[in-house]
Amino acid sequence: MLAPLVEPGDELTAAERERYSRHILIPEIGMLSQRRLKNARVLVIGAGGLGSPVLLYLAAAGVGTLGIVDHDNVDLSNLQRQIIHGNSDLGRSKLESAAAAIAELNPLVTVHQHDVWLTAANALDLFAQYDLIVDGADTFATRYLVSDAAAMLGKPCVWGSILRFDGQVSVFWNGHGPTYRDLYPEAPPAGSVPSCSEGGVFGMLCGTIGSTMVAEAVKLITGVGRTLLGRVVLFNALEATWREISIVRDPATEAITALIDYDVFCGTSTKDAISVQLLAALLDRRARGEIDFDLVDVREPDEYDIVHIAGALLVPQGIIFSGQARLARDRDIVVHCKAGPRSAVVLDELQRQGYEHVRQVEGGILAWVKEIEPTLSTY
Repeated sequence: MLAPLVEPGDELTAAERERYSRHILIPEIGMLSQRRLKNARVLVIGAGGLGSPVLLYLAAAGVGTLGIVDHDNVDLSNLQRQIIHGNSDLGRSKLESAAAAIAELNPLVTVHQHDVWLTAANALDLFAQYDLIVDGADTFATRYLVSDAAAMLGKPCVWGSILRFDGQVSVFWNGHGPTYRDLYPEAPPAGSVPSCSEGGVFGMLCGTIGSTMVAEAVKLITGVGRTLLGRVVLFNALEATWREISIVRDPATEAITALIDYDVFCGTSTKDAISVQLLAALLDRRARGEIDFDLVDVREPDEYDIVHIAGALLVPQGIIFSGQARLARDRDIVVHCKAGPRSAVVLDELQRQGYEHVRQVEGGILAWVKEIEPTLSTY
């Protein structure tokens, strides 16, 4: 059993004792652990699928200070799983929406909104302000960044991930046990694992995995129970099965002494990229007959049917990798996907096949809808 992460805060008021009475009645929690929760400072990465239940349950549990890192707005496709937001929040900053929901649930919680993209330049300063990091990010680059920054500062990190029907949860804590790099020493090839926005997610899974993450956070703060440090639990919602694997610190793993460029590490840096604004200008010029090029959509047919850019040619990624695509080698080619990772992989493959004039659209069709054609639907 680990020692409590946080010292007890001030004595509970009468209102706090009533609000948290069902916790206080539990012998393992009691008044002392509730005061630890009151004194705790927890940073949550993302106010999306996992961040939604995490933030609500941490607030309900009485965690005194919550920080939220997010730089996105609420859209309609979020509401299938991101339960902290509602229909009236569409178009609103996720930070503002989440903070309002927390205030409605528990006005005793202090919320700090960090409206930034988490990067190697700001992670250490942000993390230093908190006792514990809860990682609900949906990209490998951010997961490695979160783990490395927490490891450098010696702070515990509760990690969860979801995709379709599968979820995973673990606790990483450098100096006490393994980190994310011990579970995944190398990033998977870019584009080989779809994000939730590309592969989909069973909405209810967010609640199962998110609440499990909160249970781990509360156990770390209060020092009760056995945490998932050194273990990963895996849940399959389709089969309703749980299983567990053990992980240990790899003695060959070098100590993290500096943060790196995680997009380069994960192979997701945007080389040979153009903005959606430039693409719009190029399409206008193509319509006037001033230039010519092929705009290639590398998503799947179902995605294309939901939303696509007028004039784009659908050539799914698998056809390109099989060598069956018949793209002209003497024309400029611009490829795009939903958000960028798949088009980056396709760009590399086309260049490997000898295509010399290939670029990709940074941010994919999500950026196009947001910046150029906001009347289009998204998913």
